[in-house]
Amino acid sequence: MSEVSLRERTDSDRRDPAETAALGTMLFDLARTGDTAELMGLVARGIPVDLRDAAGNSLLMMAAYHGHAATVSALATRGADVDRTNDLGQTPLAGAVFKGHDEVVATLVALGASAYLGTPSAVATAVAFGRTELELLLRGIRDGFTRGKE
Repeated sequence: MSEVSLRERTDSDRRDPAETAALGTMLFDLARTGDTAELMGLVARGIPVDLRDAAGNSLLMMAAYHGHAATVSALATRGADVDRTNDLGQTPLAGAVFKGHDEVVATLVALGASAYLGTPSAVATAVAFGRTELELLLRGIRDGFTRGKE
């Protein structure tokens, strides 16, 4: 690539900070509302699947925390890290346990998310909030979920 074309490309790739912020807000709103089709369309066009906000929350974390199992699954299928912690050390699985989103918890467990990572871990969160069914699922005791065994 010549110096001129490189400079032209660099100049054309610069975005107004307000435009960038608006795009970020829109992307995290899509994850929060579970608009899987729109979000995945943007990921297919180059949005990073593990994009994080200012607090370190990933798109997958937002989808999990707001109860959108299909969005969580779609993001993970495209390569999003199911165990990525935010700046507070929280995982998407612990967030889903805290919010009581059983379907998201089961989805994340099936995708291989660790029940013991994070601060607090998903298991510790289940215990603290008396979510016994989720605790059993996380420990691999319920519904045939046993870590490393079929």
